[in-house]
Amino acid sequence: MNKILVVGSSNTDMVLKTERFPKPGETIIGGEFFIFQGGKGANQAVAAARLACDVTFICRLGEDTFGKSTIEHFTNEGINIRSVVMDKNASTGVAVITVNAQGENSIVVASGANALLSVDDIKNASEDLDKSDWILTQLETPLDTVEYLANYSRNNHKNLVLNPAPAMVLPDSVYEGLFLITPNETETELLTGIAITDEISSKQAVEIFKRKGVQNVIITQGSRGAYVDCSEFTGFVESFKVNAIDTTAAGDVFNGALLVALADSKSWKDAVVFASKAAAISVTKMGAQTSAPTKMELDTFLFD
Repeated sequence: MNKILVVGSSNTDMVLKTERFPKPGETIIGGEFFIFQGGKGANQAVAAARLACDVTFICRLGEDTFGKSTIEHFTNEGINIRSVVMDKNASTGVAVITVNAQGENSIVVASGANALLSVDDIKNASEDLDKSDWILTQLETPLDTVEYLANYSRNNHKNLVLNPAPAMVLPDSVYEGLFLITPNETETELLTGIAITDEISSKQAVEIFKRKGVQNVIITQGSRGAYVDCSEFTGFVESFKVNAIDTTAAGDVFNGALLVALADSKSWKDAVVFASKAAAISVTKMGAQTSAPTKMELDTFLFD
């Protein structure tokens, strides 16, 4: 079984379905209400674990009701939680998510304990770092932890993958430690100044990332698919067409599945196809982690 280390956020998601998003100052009557496990790091860890991968997760939770239920959930998903930190003085992260009739979402996050995930927390998990060739992280935790991971990965020949969400300006030291970066169009524009509209603009953005030291780039572009510039393949990989119900964690499922495929030594193109299938299946179900497909679902799902 492949070994992947995920470092990042964990939230409890409170989801409300509604016909449309309210305007500023407007109150509308919504529909169904759900509570799900979420957070970009946790979503990616669960997505990888469900695809028969050996996953270790480093995060910080509040020592509260949400935190305790989250630990139980990770255990049930088969995730190694020995490096999860329980914080007595902070709350577990929370996300409030509104989903409209078209499956689009609007999200507000209270970071809580996620904002306190420290370099020391990462250093204390040195055994898990040393055992993992593949490391996946995001930007819902402090930037200095991401910088530490980048420096560690560069110095110890680890494959660090950054999903730069939510997007923010990054120091060059982070780019120099990345094996792969996986932004969407919005994140790519913020990081490079290039608006992604076609293959030409995708190539321009890739060149900026590579000049900063990133080895490989995948720009996800929703229904258009993903533009890939990697060691053995360059070009678009088309997305799979499905009836979208909730797109909340599609990018997280893509990243978790991508790491599984790469750690399993699939080719770059096959890995992106594998991840695209997993992401497409996820948007046909409600919730973040609940939408992540199992290996059996991925192998048997019938696309249009």
